[in-house]
Amino acid sequence: MIIKITRYILKGFQVLTTGYQLKAARALVGMEQADLAERSGVAVTTIRKMEWKGSETLTSGLDTIKRVQAALEAAGVEFLNHGQPGVRLAKKDS
Repeated sequence: MIIKITRYILKGFQVLTTGYQLKAARALVGMEQADLAERSGVAVTTIRKMEWKGSETLTSGLDTIKRVQAALEAAGVEFLNHGQPGVRLAKKDS
């Protein structure tokens, strides 16, 4: 089952939504596609296809998106959805 995530569903949640957001998150922490694939348990071809979506909303399965997002968050990325998808480095606990 493929679930299309929309901004309406995500209102108030910080979730990976676009290919560009995914690519930016990887770049922010200097992670290669193969490394993200290994850390998330998702095939590298899936990561590539997700990034190829560009500014379009991801249509991968929700479980896949959650696994990719969790791997990036573990690497220090924080996802933002304040009107537009974005990323930044998460604040470190003091």
